[in-house]
Amino acid sequence: MGKLPEPVVKPAFIVVSGLPGTGKSYFCTKLAERLRFVVLESDALRKTLFPSPSYSPEESTRLFRALHHLIEGLFKKGISLILDATNLSERNRERLYNIAERLEVKLVLVRVEAPPEVVYQRLKSRVGGAGAPGNSDADWSVYQKMKSTVDKIGRNHYAVDTSRDITPVLDKVVREVRR
Repeated sequence: MGKLPEPVVKPAFIVVSGLPGTGKSYFCTKLAERLRFVVLESDALRKTLFPSPSYSPEESTRLFRALHHLIEGLFKKGISLILDATNLSERNRERLYNIAERLEVKLVLVRVEAPPEVVYQRLKSRVGGAGAPGNSDADWSVYQKMKSTVDKIGRNHYAVDTSRDITPVLDKVVREVRR
C-alpha cells in the first residue's frame, strides 16, 4: 500500500465494480491521481496472499474476508479508500455497504463498463503482454463466464464507459466525495 495518506475525520469509500477488461484499474488510477485515497486492488491482494492463485471459491472467500478486515481497519484509522474489484454480486456488495454504514463512511459506487469488442481487444493484448501491465489474470473466457453473473447495482451509482472520455465521471465522483 505504500505510505498512507493523512487520516481524515470522515473517510470516504469508493467501490468500483465491473467485469474484467472494462477499465476498473485504469479508472481507479485516474481517480487516485485526484484524491489522496488508498487503492485496494483485489487482484494484487490475491497474489500477495496466494502467490499461485487457483481462483477457487474457498480462495475467494479467504481473500474477501481479509479485504473486508483490511478495509475496516483502514477506516478506523481515518483512511479513505478506493476498492478495485469486480464486485459483480449485489449480495457481496451488501457486505461493503454494511461496513460503510456501520463505520459511518461516505459510500460512492461506480460501475465501469466498455463495449464487448473493446474488452476483447484489451484482454487479448493483456494475454499477449502488449496491454497495460496489471495484476489480473482474466482473459476473454473469464469475461464471458463472469458476464452472466453480473447483478444490477441496487443503489444510486455512477456509470462510466471507459471506451469514451472518463473525465466527466471522474469530476462527478470527486465532487460527490468532497460534498
